[in-house]
Formats: sequence, C-alpha cells, structure tokens
Amino acid sequence: MFEIEYKGGNTVVIATKKASLVVDPKQSVIGLKDLVVKDAVELATEPRFAINSETARLSLEGSGEYEVADFSIRGTAAQRHLDAEAEELTATVYRIEIGDVRIALLGNIFGKLSEEQLEALGVVDILILPVGGGGYTLDATAAAALVRSIDPKIVIPVHYADKALKYEVLQDELSTFVSELGAPVETMPKYKVKSAASIPQTLTVVELTRS
Repeated sequence: MFEIEYKGGNTVVIATKKASLVVDPKQSVIGLKDLVVKDAVELATEPRFAINSETARLSLEGSGEYEVADFSIRGTAAQRHLDAEAEELTATVYRIEIGDVRIALLGNIFGKLSEEQLEALGVVDILILPVGGGGYTLDATAAAALVRSIDPKIVIPVHYADKALKYEVLQDELSTFVSELGAPVETMPKYKVKSAASIPQTLTVVELTRS
C-alpha cells in the first residue's frame, strides 16, 4: 500500500505506487542537499523547512484540509518548541490518511498538545516525531509523553543524534528515547504497510535506517 523512508532530520518520504509525499524537504539545514522528488507533495512542519520546488505536485505548509493524490491531509497549527506561549503559532502538526491507515506527523513542537489539537489528530496508527531534544525539539521525556497521549500503534522517531548530520545543537541518541518509552524496537530500511490490519496491535518503535 505504501512505504516510509527516513532521510535525516525531520525528513521522511511516504510513497504509494502512484504518488510520493516528502516531509520537511529542506535538508540544507542539516548539511545535506535539499530533497527534491519530482511530482511529489511537499509538506512542511514549519515554513523554514519548505523548498517549494517547481517540480512539486503541491507544496503545503500550514493548517487546512487537502485531498491530493493518494493522501488526505489535515494540518493543525501548533506552538513551535522555541516559541513562547503568547507568540503566533508557526508550526503545523499533520494527520495523513492513506486508505484506512492514519499517520500523525509532528515537527519541532512544544511538548504538549491541547485537547483540540489531539482531537484533530484523532485515532492514530503511526506516529512520526522528533526525539533529539537539546532545547531545539522534543526530548525523550516529552516525546514519550506525547506518544502516550496520542496512543499510536507504531512510533517512528526522527531528528536524533547522527554524526553524519550537522544539527544546530547536539541531539540525544535514539536509545535515550527508546529507554524512556520502554517499547520493543524493530530496525529496518523502510517501513512497508499493506493495510491497517497489517500493523501490530502492541506499541512498537520502528527505527528506520537513514537512506
């Protein structure tokens, strides 16, 4: 049905047989080349992570509801991790539906979501969220707390320590989050999903090897 690849930072690619969706494609912020996938849907959790490629099928950054290719997308405004509570909401959390599978996508957000934001995400099968901390994004404790409040079946952690990447601040190792969450881990190059029925019913961390 679809597969998920991890490219480093907050960047993931979700691909069906007919279309691709690229999350936070501006990888120059972590020392890599910006990720341009021809005819892909580009989705940014913050405007500064967008590239708005001329070859994109559609570039999205912000709240709203969208139906494009195989993806049903709902964006909800959220507080960026570095911003004060009184500041304008500059981040976006997304719910992505592909067939009967529901994905929640979080960027570098503040460690708590409101009841309204959680309701907008709804029932979640797969949760993708940063875990590296360093005052820049969710740390292991805040990320684990969000996992428990959202209650997904699969957690795909992103934005953690990687010697090949040039993060703005030091990031914690993935093992810190895994220890905090206390769930079993499966490691693989891509996460392939056939249907909602194929997803484990017990909370599992899927560690994707950066490609």
